[in-house]
Amino acid sequence: MRPQRKILIVVVDGLGDRAIRELDWKTPLQCANRPNLNWYAENGVNGLMDVIAPGVRPGSDTSHLAILGYDPYQVYTGRGPFEAAGIGLMGQKGDVAFRCNFATIDERGNIVDRRAGRIKQPETTELISSLSNLKIGDVEIIVKEATEHRAVLLLRGESLSPFVTDVDPHESSMIQECMPLVPEATKTAEIVNKFVEESRRILSTHPINLRRRKEGKPEANVILPRGAGTFPDIQSLEEKYGLSAACVAGVSLVKGICRICGMEVANVPGATGGIDTDMIAKAECVVRLLESKDLVLLNVKATDIASHDGDFRKKIEIIERVDSMIGYLRNSIPSETVVAILADHCSPIEVRDHSGDPVPVTIYCESGIRDTVEQFDEPSFLRGGLGRIRGKDLMPILLDKANRSKKFGA
Repeated sequence: MRPQRKILIVVVDGLGDRAIRELDWKTPLQCANRPNLNWYAENGVNGLMDVIAPGVRPGSDTSHLAILGYDPYQVYTGRGPFEAAGIGLMGQKGDVAFRCNFATIDERGNIVDRRAGRIKQPETTELISSLSNLKIGDVEIIVKEATEHRAVLLLRGESLSPFVTDVDPHESSMIQECMPLVPEATKTAEIVNKFVEESRRILSTHPINLRRRKEGKPEANVILPRGAGTFPDIQSLEEKYGLSAACVAGVSLVKGICRICGMEVANVPGATGGIDTDMIAKAECVVRLLESKDLVLLNVKATDIASHDGDFRKKIEIIERVDSMIGYLRNSIPSETVVAILADHCSPIEVRDHSGDPVPVTIYCESGIRDTVEQFDEPSFLRGGLGRIRGKDLMPILLDKANRSKKFGA
């Protein structure tokens, strides 16, 4: 009888990077003090992972699906539903959900700040309350605040379609009109455009924004939807692998993915999903969950935030905080736990966004064969024994190391 082991997956969001001139062409990982990450690299097997496929830029949603063993090309229906599920909005058949940003626009409609100064609760909660009970035609409008400057829009009504374009322009400075991608989506596009107009009208005179204007802060005076999707029909992790599983995360997106995959989602005080998140509190929760769960996924978002801000010094600082969290886990979880530490995508400082570079990954198992890698960083992992794998390869590897894999053949 093979002894079954627990599995811990630590996803350090946007951890991977490229060489930076100011760091003498090293990466933030190479420059950070990381004794605990190095311990896992030295005592585990290491490599690089194309989360989706070589050169494909993963979203945090598609990447987490792949890490959990799902084929994103088969199950992904858009980011909106995962954001909604992450804050407890589980949709019905026919609902269309969008992820949104609170943003700042000027009187001409130019976008000044796509994140409204990274506004967050409780201000976003008050702003959202002014948009409650909206209805446009026969469509019910449900809006709820999410992590930091994010929100969720859910449309409920007849004949809705997710095949519409984004209002959020991403890199452009002008709000985009929501357009149907198929004739059947015309109604949905019209509803979205009317909602954006209403959000601008109502939020522009909200007391929160009047106060922020006086204080010289960016106003959150419009909501920009993007990532439309319907709620996917996904087989739970328990059905797929026979695992009881839980998630520890601060961001609503990751919570939503895990919730839709049938995982328990922990509520951790201090887990903000931001740079100020309490990493040790999250690690303590992981230790408790491993007592009763077969698999726990831990996500840390802060590294990705520093990358999007283009702040390599902050990214190094956060990596060192992550290393302290890894040290706590190393000393607190059962020694026989199979541990994977990886990124969900690379977020190079020079790009300030996700890239298609392969991500670093290390897998530790007490009885596993070690390779010759001694440092947890991108260049060292080029010569790791794990080689170069795909995101959807990770779960089968972890299941086998945990003695939970099924034999193929006689």
